[in-house]
Amino acid sequence: MIFLHGLGDTPAGWSDLEAQLPNVRPSLRRVKWAFPAAPTIPISINGGAEMPGWFDLYDWPIKLDAPDDREGVERGVATVRAAIAAFEADGIPADRIVVGGFSQGGAIALNAAYRHPTKLAGCAVLSGWLTLKGDFGADLPVGPGARETPCFWGHGTQDDKVLFPHQKVGVDILKARGVSVNATDYPVGHTAHPEELARLAMFVEMVLEG
Repeated sequence: MIFLHGLGDTPAGWSDLEAQLPNVRPSLRRVKWAFPAAPTIPISINGGAEMPGWFDLYDWPIKLDAPDDREGVERGVATVRAAIAAFEADGIPADRIVVGGFSQGGAIALNAAYRHPTKLAGCAVLSGWLTLKGDFGADLPVGPGARETPCFWGHGTQDDKVLFPHQKVGVDILKARGVSVNATDYPVGHTAHPEELARLAMFVEMVLEG
């Protein structure tokens, strides 16, 4: 599993998932993890000050019509593709790899999964949003393989950073393209709920164990 952290964070912020999820589903002890690090870049909402981020942000909170940093998103997608390639080099096929992330990391995970040329095991999004929505027209940007990648999307109903309506908009776009999406919500802000993590563990086990 490849999991991407959010804005201003580091891989250490989410690396405990490697221990947490097997506590819920013991079979996940066999899962190999990768936690890529975002580059340190100027962030507009931070007055241009540099911090770890997958792409630039121009709105705070992030509204449905927030402008996208295409170059940054594409750079993040390339990072995920490199991580996938590294797993494949170790003998793990793409359809046994889950890509996920929190917030900005979830936004990158969505674009990486549904632009990938072949099916992945799954895509897991926690409090994320679908960037570059205009690219998701009548067809996904890639062939039918991406449509077969199932998605888990959890979001807090009280999220004041990545506003909750993002979930429905993104889920509707993916479902309209034939993607199977398990969308759940929780009475929290911009954070992960314990039940959400438990359901994430079940999702990862399901897509990896069949």
